[in-house]
Amino acid sequence: MKILKNDAYIRALLRESVDITPVWMMRQAGRYLPEYKKIRAQAGDFMSLCKNTQLACEVTLQPLRRYPLDAAILFSDILTIPDAMGLGLYFTTGEGPKFHFPIRLKADVDKLPIPDPEQELRYVMDLARTVRKELAGTVPLIGFAGSPWTIATYMVEGGSSKIFSRLKGMLYTEPATLHLLLNKLTQTVILYLNAQIQAGVQSIMIFDTWGGVLSGENYRIFSLNYMHQIIEGLTRENEGCKIPVTLFTKGGGQWLEAIAETGCDAIGLDWTTDIGEARHRVGDKVALQGNMDPAVLYAPAPIIEKEVASILGAFGKGEGHIFNLGHGVHQDTPPEHVRIFVDAVHRLSKNDAASG
Repeated sequence: MKILKNDAYIRALLRESVDITPVWMMRQAGRYLPEYKKIRAQAGDFMSLCKNTQLACEVTLQPLRRYPLDAAILFSDILTIPDAMGLGLYFTTGEGPKFHFPIRLKADVDKLPIPDPEQELRYVMDLARTVRKELAGTVPLIGFAGSPWTIATYMVEGGSSKIFSRLKGMLYTEPATLHLLLNKLTQTVILYLNAQIQAGVQSIMIFDTWGGVLSGENYRIFSLNYMHQIIEGLTRENEGCKIPVTLFTKGGGQWLEAIAETGCDAIGLDWTTDIGEARHRVGDKVALQGNMDPAVLYAPAPIIEKEVASILGAFGKGEGHIFNLGHGVHQDTPPEHVRIFVDAVHRLSKNDAASG
């Protein structure tokens, strides 16, 4: 068993007592940091950065040098999987990710390989091993993947979308084809995340960014069902320690009870869900991660601190809160405001987090 110097994040996920509420941020390594922009320019393009172990490690560690965050998260992307499946991922300035070979027909799904995580995705595993070594037991390392539904949105649409017409068209007219795709993605995500765990990550996040665009019934059938299968297939202990799993569905506040039944350890909340109400609904079944609006970080210090205090107060005393934003930090966020945010979480939660 390897001991962490700061294990507050893991303890909070497992609903154990902590001295302060731990905090990290989705997209904490990224474009709001000037030091990131320098590395990004050096790499040439986003995927070249992801696939360069030393540069990706540097980017992963940058926010921890600036702020006393309680966890690191691998610098990677949820679209590494379809890229490894041969869809030809590329990024266009101002337009986000795109694929040269999107999924349109059942024949396209039939041809998809299931990548070997230590071959086609080895660069992610090498990154995990390198970051673990560099962290030297200071804070835990988070690994992640997109949910099958969310990955499928990009694969079928060929990139980002607002209405998901192609994928929803497939859902209603060719559901068997969509299930075939989601099954392949589920198998791949299980292999991918278990390889990350073997490579040293100490916690897992599953990002279901677009689950909230589904109706309630379809969310359970086409998204939650597959995340449940992933959880059942994951290695839940490594190096003598439990590997907690967090599910995050953006726009998923109406389905918290169903998400809590999957066997996950924590639910990530966006800012549209009151964390106090969420805690009342799920009780002590799971921990909760969240959930400040990232736009609050544009505000001056008193407003940031007021919002932090409000969310801590809404959660209340006791175990099971990991403070985070309700989605990723915006790229034009002032870096000094992040320091105000992180310090406020630690200061305002001290001595309160463990009591209840």
